[in-house]
Amino acid sequence: MVSAMESRPTHPAPAGSVPDAGLTTGTVARRLGVSPTTLRSWDRRYGLGPAAREDGRHRRWTPRDVALLEEMCRLTATGVPPGEAARAAQRAFGRPADAPPQLPVPAQAPRPGAAGSGLPLGTVRQETRGLARAAVRLDAPAVEARLALVVERLGTAAAWEEVMAPALRAVGRKWETAGERYVEVEHLLSWHVSSALRRVPPVPATTGPPVLLACVPEEQHTLPVEALAAGLGERGVPLRMFGGAVPAGALDDAVRRTGPAAVVLWSQSRDTADRRLARAVAGRAWGVKGARGGASLLLAGPGWAGGTPGGVLRPRSLREALRLLGAGEAAGPT
Repeated sequence: MVSAMESRPTHPAPAGSVPDAGLTTGTVARRLGVSPTTLRSWDRRYGLGPAAREDGRHRRWTPRDVALLEEMCRLTATGVPPGEAARAAQRAFGRPADAPPQLPVPAQAPRPGAAGSGLPLGTVRQETRGLARAAVRLDAPAVEARLALVVERLGTAAAWEEVMAPALRAVGRKWETAGERYVEVEHLLSWHVSSALRRVPPVPATTGPPVLLACVPEEQHTLPVEALAAGLGERGVPLRMFGGAVPAGALDDAVRRTGPAAVVLWSQSRDTADRRLARAVAGRAWGVKGARGGASLLLAGPGWAGGTPGGVLRPRSLREALRLLGAGEAAGPT
């Protein structure tokens, strides 16, 4: 398992950025993107409350208090368990790490597997938990850093299947059960996943016909195809990426003009899967009479479940698609 990034304490806020009287708990919570209840819980469980209290009752957070909390948030966003993160933050800021005894977990606490992110993650890698926490907090810099790290250390295929896709699925499930809540989390995470995939450096492509990647008409879910494009690119496979909702006529013209070695059609749902189009692409041939050629057809995505035309390949994962396209393994992450 890949370890978290090295911990580096966040520097206290510049002088004058926090009033001398200190900030209220509500103000600090808004600044950090957490709830006031979370701050009070961290105070009770780990001793992360303000160093001083006004009149012995009201919390007033100093710049150094806020900087310690920022370090706590940064560490938990990388997947470090809260208790361990609290001790590391306290050591970094010279506070005693002897936290008060933990209180019993309340009945409404997140169930195991949620990892404090509010997302139904289940059993996943530590990197996925860190990514989920950062996404729920709308911490774009942390999301970007986590994605860059997993792509660098795991490679595109493992980063997609073991970290990115599980986090995206968890956000999608949460969105479905929480109405309009979490839609902003899904948008932010999707944007940064797409950006991370497009930053994967391709190696010089080999000669030969390309692989053509496209979503079927009416299909706008492009991230899995972007992951495949990144995986092919880092393996030096020539490709043409057409993205979402490619009209049938345009797709046919692209196949005819490029003469691809293979065509990958992505469909996210049965509503968009077009089997007539799949049969047309599978039957498309080009070249002079007696030496005509065609492309292998791969139907990718859950939309194609329930049967595919004969002779058509049906990859169930990114790694399987790469293998079927002759690009099984990259040189290996550094």
